[in-house]
Amino acid sequence: MIRALIFDFDGLIVDTESPEFKAWQAVFDEYGGSLSLEDWAGSIGSREPCLDPYAELKRQTGRSVVREEVRARKRELFQLFFTDRGMLPGVREYLEGAQRMGLAIGLASSASRDWIEGHLERLKIGSYFAAVRTEEDVERAKPDPELFLAAMAALGVSSEEAIALEDSPNGLLAAKSAGMFCLAVPNPITRQLELEGADLRVDSLADLPLEQLLAIAGEREVA
Repeated sequence: MIRALIFDFDGLIVDTESPEFKAWQAVFDEYGGSLSLEDWAGSIGSREPCLDPYAELKRQTGRSVVREEVRARKRELFQLFFTDRGMLPGVREYLEGAQRMGLAIGLASSASRDWIEGHLERLKIGSYFAAVRTEEDVERAKPDPELFLAAMAALGVSSEEAIALEDSPNGLLAAKSAGMFCLAVPNPITRQLELEGADLRVDSLADLPLEQLLAIAGEREVA
């Protein structure tokens, strides 16, 4: 029986992944380099990026790279590109539906607690989450399963009783490694990546009523 939903945040509740990638692409372009999605993909959904953008900038351009200056410029560009600050379609309906049904709701993110709590407060949805686990709560973030395991422990549920909602390959791997049923809901960036191993995939939470997801997960559990 499904008793809990555990959400990712970046790219799943709010699409921060698209402006983040666009900002880094713009930084590389300004420095005379280039950044492809193929190179950036391994960094999505993890605090342990496969690509060090500062080192890559220096390698491509041969220029001196001052991390503080690059970081500041990237943040400036992120704010420029981060125009749609609301929740992605279907998220609020899922939160309200889960609360109405008495499901426990958790959040497991590789981002910092300040980042997550700031957005939850801005969106006024923090009260929905009985457990929030971020990078500060674990030794290893996604794709390691530790974040999901910590969130399940805080909610008092087992992997057979929880559904993970994810948008990235790293998040999907973390959820499946934790033994969970995983719904993949890619954003415009991760829609271009392989999301193999998901139990179910939809383009938007608005396309799949929560009741239907619970029924599908329940059937998979029995099988």
